[in-house]
Amino acid sequence: MTAAFTKLCDLTGPGTSSARFGVVGTDLGIPAVLPDHETIGWVFGDTFEGTGPGTKGWRSPVLLRSRLAPPSTGVTFTSAAGGDYAKRLIPESNANGVTWLPADVLTLDGTIYLWAMRNNGLHHVTKTRIFTSTDHGEHWSPTRAAWSGRRKGGNMQLITWERGGDGYVYAFTTGFQRNKPLYLYRVAESSLLNKKAWTPWGWTKRTGWQWGNKATPVLTGQFGEISLRQVANRFVLSWFDAGNYQIRVAVLTHPTNNLYRAPTRTVLAGTTWDAEDHAGGRIAQLYGGYVIPGSSLEDLYLAVSQWNTGTNSVYKTMVFHGDVGPPTQSA
Repeated sequence: MTAAFTKLCDLTGPGTSSARFGVVGTDLGIPAVLPDHETIGWVFGDTFEGTGPGTKGWRSPVLLRSRLAPPSTGVTFTSAAGGDYAKRLIPESNANGVTWLPADVLTLDGTIYLWAMRNNGLHHVTKTRIFTSTDHGEHWSPTRAAWSGRRKGGNMQLITWERGGDGYVYAFTTGFQRNKPLYLYRVAESSLLNKKAWTPWGWTKRTGWQWGNKATPVLTGQFGEISLRQVANRFVLSWFDAGNYQIRVAVLTHPTNNLYRAPTRTVLAGTTWDAEDHAGGRIAQLYGGYVIPGSSLEDLYLAVSQWNTGTNSVYKTMVFHGDVGPPTQSA
């Protein structure tokens, strides 16, 4: 199914509220409600003071904050981790060819968890690690929950996670090379930092789908950025389908729903730079697609990135929205 989303606004870039914090050229913008339940924290990737790579002020990741409000009103950033100038959250980043890039953010009670990927050259992930913050994202501490970039054949690099409402966190995982399928894990909220507690969802002929089996792809394809969030008692999964150059959305009753049978929607399509139509949901060099808090199924908002890799003249995050109401996959 196709349901074209339309553009609401630029989230970052020249003339936006991100610029006052030295955040102009940037991408991603992964949103999560912070522990005060009044603020959204937005985590961005490689960030520059100018319009894109090659300008000064390279750092990653950075965090901006906005008031939790209906996305339809737009987004105004009110503060940044670091004060007037958004700082890099991970000190090792942006030196000697290394950049730490965010995959997803999760708030559990008073703690914010950040899954980040250590890149020694873009898409060459050598390690992933969970970082935590207990002061609304101002300071971050590395945890012992770290994995080699080669773990599970490189299929546990890029993740998205969400609370299931049953005491577990559910995490879809893939590689960061846009050439790997999608996998599913779960872990008890109380054991999120215990690497041994992460349990794969897998299929065998004898058992069918079952927790604890060897991890089996829950959906084949070439996955880029992924985003799982609860919206209106449903689980919305959004992903950049790199193989088909589009952003797709599935609405599920549970993360274990059969994604091979789940109805999905193409909400945004890639195109060439001379054929762009943001009002019609056609974007050149698009990626990302993170579900924004405050969304409904009838009006779902996504943070979508765009990067002109040929000229670096465009490198920003935008907000798109549209309807992803029924049908819903329930089994």
